[in-house]
Amino acid sequence: MNGLYLRTLAVLAGLALAASAAPPVAIPTTQFLNSIGVDTTFPDRGQPLDKTIEMVKYGGFRWIRGGIEGLSETGPTTLQTYLELHQKTGVRFNWGLVSGSSDLKKLIESARVLAKADALIALEGNNEPNNWGVNYQGEKGGGQAPSWMAVAKLQRDLYQAVKSDAELKRYPVWSISENGAERDNVGLQFLSIPNGAKTLMPEGTHYADFANVHNYIYHPASPGLMDNKTWNAADPTPACKVDGLYGNYGLTWGRKFAGYTVTELRTLPRVTTETGCKVEGQVTEEIHALNLLSMYLDQFKRGWSYTSVYLLRDRTDEGGNQSFGFFKPDYTPRKAAIYLHNLTTILGDHGSLTKPGQLDYSIPEEPVTVHDLLLQNSDGTFQLLVWGERLKGADRVTVHLGGTHASVKVFDPTVGPEAVQALSGIASLDLTLSDHPLVIAIPRK
Repeated sequence: MNGLYLRTLAVLAGLALAASAAPPVAIPTTQFLNSIGVDTTFPDRGQPLDKTIEMVKYGGFRWIRGGIEGLSETGPTTLQTYLELHQKTGVRFNWGLVSGSSDLKKLIESARVLAKADALIALEGNNEPNNWGVNYQGEKGGGQAPSWMAVAKLQRDLYQAVKSDAELKRYPVWSISENGAERDNVGLQFLSIPNGAKTLMPEGTHYADFANVHNYIYHPASPGLMDNKTWNAADPTPACKVDGLYGNYGLTWGRKFAGYTVTELRTLPRVTTETGCKVEGQVTEEIHALNLLSMYLDQFKRGWSYTSVYLLRDRTDEGGNQSFGFFKPDYTPRKAAIYLHNLTTILGDHGSLTKPGQLDYSIPEEPVTVHDLLLQNSDGTFQLLVWGERLKGADRVTVHLGGTHASVKVFDPTVGPEAVQALSGIASLDLTLSDHPLVIAIPRK
């Protein structure tokens, strides 16, 4: 057979495959919005509850990373603080041991209160035990200790305590963060230690239902500005150059203990409880805003169920952690807060969608710096997000909408929450994409 004949067959086969492929099924808009979380300080660190409520409402955040660190019966941060924040904003909490704590009794008892108020989404293990070691049942682990056995036993017991609790067993358990720093192979690179893993903890030990990562956007291995910066930070494979899923659950970055295969990592249930970037140097307030906006989209598109960005407002209770925030110390919004406010307002949905629809859209020859996500509002409106991640320049693409639509609106969250374009009787539209998302709203026929 000659080369031309073979190429013709390949083209025809590709066309046949494309023709037989089912149209994309939308994801409920609320599912994406519910993934948008944030880390924040509380009254015990000088941030009044009323100001926290205002900022959470403005940004449209749906969940907050919480825990028993700083919590007391007398305050200034109490369980009532969290309950009132939930009541006034609708946010829910993942509930963790946070930094260095090993008080499982306090964790479980306080989590029950949140669960009863429908304010709980998950329970989380220790925060970065490489930086904040634990003392559990008289044994030290993590931190400067030579072994992580105490960390492993604590996480194992946390999982067992949750799954044996009548009220909490329906909630997922998220792993510790920075398990890639393990000093000895206790198996924390697994959610459940498989047969043949040859770890110090026994096979079948259950640690978590979800992997938990702190994949900050900028990292010594990926320090500068570049195309697809946040898309790459969300990559679950070895292609990720930041502190991502692979370095904690594939091959640990500390001592190179083997975990899941690349194929397994692609579908591993996962969350991010910290990511973000600091406004400094090349990362201007504009770059900071664009990074955080695309980070939420990239994470969701690439399989992360929940993403929490550090930080709601710049900290004023300690040094060295300034200018990460959506809000400045005086509570005024940075561009990141404004852009996110616009996006969550444009998408705004709290309803349910029992059976998402299909939209036979396509973006031929989609550039590697262009990404897309099909959502559907509970009123039936499709919301097609198309975004670019170019540091310089732009990509021109044509979006085919799978038929002629009576009305289509285009929104730009970097401009505002109102439509920037209203079209009628169109089957496709041309877009110029550079460094931020556009939202195409298409009423369901």
